Amino acid sequence: MTDRPSTPLLDRVTSPADLKRFSDHELRRLADELRQETIWSVSRTGGHFGAGLGVVELTVAIHAVFDTPRDKLIWDVSHQCYPHKILTGRRTRMGTIRQKDGLSGFTKRSESPYDPFGAAHSSTSISAALGFAVARDLGGDCDTGHGDAIAVIGDGALSGGMAYEAMNNAGHLKKRLIVILNDNEMSIAPPTGAMSSYLSRLYAGAPFQELKAAAKSAVSLLPEPFQEGARRAKELLKAATVGGTLFEELGFSYVGPIDGHDMEQLLAVLRTVKARADGPMLIHAITKKGKGYIHAEGKRDGGHATAKFDIRTGEQKKAPSNAPSYTKVFAQSLIREAEEDPKITAVTAAMPDGTGLDLFAERFPNRCFDVGIAEQHAVTFCAGMAAGGLKPVCALYSTFLQRGYDQVVHDVAIQRLPVRFAIDRAGLVGADGATHAGSFDIAFLANLPGFVVMAAADEAELKHMVRTAIAYDEGPSAFRFPRGEGVGVELPERGQVLEIGRGRVIAEGNRVAILNFGTRLKEVREAAEALAQRGLAPTVADARFAKPLDRDLVLQLARHHEALITVEEGAVGGFGSHVAQLLAEEGVFDTGLKYRSMVLPDIFIDQASPEDMYAVARMNASDIEARVLDVLGVARMERRA
Repeated sequence: MTDRPSTPLLDRVTSPADLKRFSDHELRRLADELRQETIWSVSRTGGHFGAGLGVVELTVAIHAVFDTPRDKLIWDVSHQCYPHKILTGRRTRMGTIRQKDGLSGFTKRSESPYDPFGAAHSSTSISAALGFAVARDLGGDCDTGHGDAIAVIGDGALSGGMAYEAMNNAGHLKKRLIVILNDNEMSIAPPTGAMSSYLSRLYAGAPFQELKAAAKSAVSLLPEPFQEGARRAKELLKAATVGGTLFEELGFSYVGPIDGHDMEQLLAVLRTVKARADGPMLIHAITKKGKGYIHAEGKRDGGHATAKFDIRTGEQKKAPSNAPSYTKVFAQSLIREAEEDPKITAVTAAMPDGTGLDLFAERFPNRCFDVGIAEQHAVTFCAGMAAGGLKPVCALYSTFLQRGYDQVVHDVAIQRLPVRFAIDRAGLVGADGATHAGSFDIAFLANLPGFVVMAAADEAELKHMVRTAIAYDEGPSAFRFPRGEGVGVELPERGQVLEIGRGRVIAEGNRVAILNFGTRLKEVREAAEALAQRGLAPTVADARFAKPLDRDLVLQLARHHEALITVEEGAVGGFGSHVAQLLAEEGVFDTGLKYRSMVLPDIFIDQASPEDMYAVARMNASDIEARVLDVLGVARMERRA
């Protein structure tokens, strides 16, 4: 199956409107072709496809029954959307997915009218769909018109509290709204928490055939001949869940569970709901992640953010590396510290593999907690543990930590609780694009009183910062590190405890000093070598800390050089802004110092390789060299010499 699969029906589809001409039998065949096309396409590009394979039949059925883009279809999380993209006119561009100037790996409003709402983080779809429903009823303007609002939310995404806030509000407003729960019992990580157990009980207590009957016959919604059997099935379901479903208590009419791979069931239920629904509906569909591809089925992360792979074996085609990943270095360092300190605990929000805490959990299962997709809870949970005398490490991606910022301020920083934040995926991350870029954590953490904010310049520095954070009990601390492999430096067996707020000088030079914060140090060194060849060798320093600043180091560099340039992998308002504030307070600018701050530009940068993204940001070695030459007033012709 390494050749492109034969897809005679799919070849006739240029938009969802084409599905209206297919029979139900042809729609089943189309789903089979769409599944094979999705596998083949992602094998060539890499990307997310396990969740997408689980919703192939659902995707076909929704587009066949409803009238997108007039009906608003929102995917949550939208890495499920590859089959949707293929059906909505983007099939020929699937070879560009997650690449520079290509398709996004998520839904994106600017990409297609069939993507009414961007969703790369979870638990947002019901809120957005309710917003569309209200806009429909109040006459809101929309280029594609207003029809039904349909949210497809995964069971993992349903662990996020925002989903319940939206359901509570939707039940109160009683707007016509359709929520489809894609229950594959598996987000990226195994599902956790009471909601997962609740969903399991819904269909574990009776033969699946009986529950299929319940799905096909949703009592008040289905034609009269089916209603009696439906009532009996519904009562069975209610008995199994002790007095009624949570969804019904929130004001939703509940239909299910149904077999999400049975086209007959899907079409029957969706057609009935479309014809009869007059308020909020929840359709509970049971699916299988990775359905139809043996190397993805049954694996908790099967098909999630893969590299290119061999279809026959499932083996990913990754370039070899001589350096460990930053994530692995963090995990191993934390394990090393936890072996000596029983008070250390670790918390993640549905990303144990991505944060490396799967390794910690193997070693210390009773001290590692996966709270589901619930970053706000994760932060305050850690605050409670810290107040109780433990040493919690909250390991989150930078972009996900944004979702718990109020808790960072209110529950951690104000109370000066020693929660340690391990911030993975700092800086520009590549294929996932702007939604997953760790651009803002320096700025939003370094402005909080009493916070210690560190950034590792390489993997050895990361080991030092893990140990430093564990040793620091005076208040909250954070250390950030990027996605991917380290730079290949020699690693100590154990990190050292760094002096809080002290940087280091890497190389002595003259005229200009470059003060780095984070892993751009490699590019700074390359730029310094190029400048040295011009006779302009700069002083190179690594700040290590954005807060507290090494005041002595900053002022020393400023007072002994003609120019000072800071470099960081973060947005304006971060490290460079704190340096500028210090220089202004101390009157250094009055002496004629030329100061420049190299930060991420004030734009959202679309997906590409990290190298290409940093080229857009003008933060590669050649850009740093050019900035030094500019600030020193070196002529352009001389620059090319």
